[in-house]
Amino acid sequence: MHTIENMNKPFELACKRKLNIKQGFFLSLIRTLGFSGAITLFLILSFVFYNGFQVLSWEFITEPPIDAMTKGGIFPVIMGTILLTILCMVLVIPVGVITAIFLAEYSKPGVMLKSVMMSIYTLAGVPSVVFGLFGLGVFVVMLNFGTSLLAGSMTLAIMILPYIISTSEEALKAVPYSFKEASLACGATKWQTIWKVVLPTAMPGILTGAILGTAKVSGETAPIMFTAAAFFSPGVPRSVFEPVMALPYHIYVLATAGTHIEETRPIQYGTALVLIVIVLAMNLLGIILRLKQRKKRAW
Repeated sequence: MHTIENMNKPFELACKRKLNIKQGFFLSLIRTLGFSGAITLFLILSFVFYNGFQVLSWEFITEPPIDAMTKGGIFPVIMGTILLTILCMVLVIPVGVITAIFLAEYSKPGVMLKSVMMSIYTLAGVPSVVFGLFGLGVFVVMLNFGTSLLAGSMTLAIMILPYIISTSEEALKAVPYSFKEASLACGATKWQTIWKVVLPTAMPGILTGAILGTAKVSGETAPIMFTAAAFFSPGVPRSVFEPVMALPYHIYVLATAGTHIEETRPIQYGTALVLIVIVLAMNLLGIILRLKQRKKRAW
């Protein structure tokens, strides 16, 4: 018996040694790739910051572009991005959350539910330029909204709708079932349970998804290129049926379609830096909300 065990020991040691080598290799590969990605991101941000910080000033933030957009600031551009984002989220959040409530609380497992979920996942993977062409055909041409703030916001809302639905549904499903049972046992109806118990508990997760979706929307170029963006506008739009300037499209215009590309190079980097700061701030807000949600669950 001892002889057989002694004979198996070298084999077991060899297997453990091979397993440790494989684990060490894959851990080293993961660390290398993660470190490379972090270094790449740091270099890109450093490059944009170095070139864009030189042009940043109070006048750059608060004044409109002048002299064929070679001088002045980007105030209408910032306001256009904010208006597009706010109107988009006002349109999409109620629809996305209500759809998520239906899918999480009222829908029954079956072929229909699987088809709906597959459609949502498919739409989430569609390139943004396709949504831009859809918005051009439906909102700009068919509904005759023209190139406008409303058409661009509705296009962005349709583009981000699958993301809002999926994140809201996950937040609703994460609510412990015991909470619902306790509410129903106290005599509350299903809708009262959803309104008073499920939604407040899931709200941090829903808000986190909405904020991250807002950050995604604010950096999109293709959807607004066909539906909302103006090459130049001297001020803030006075109606939802007027076109707007936006940060991502403004960068594209200055870098590719402008008549003074080299002269506007500092403005290009400054605009890119402002856009990055806005997106990072929104992502940071989402992370803070997620951490608060985890602390609440821990308590």
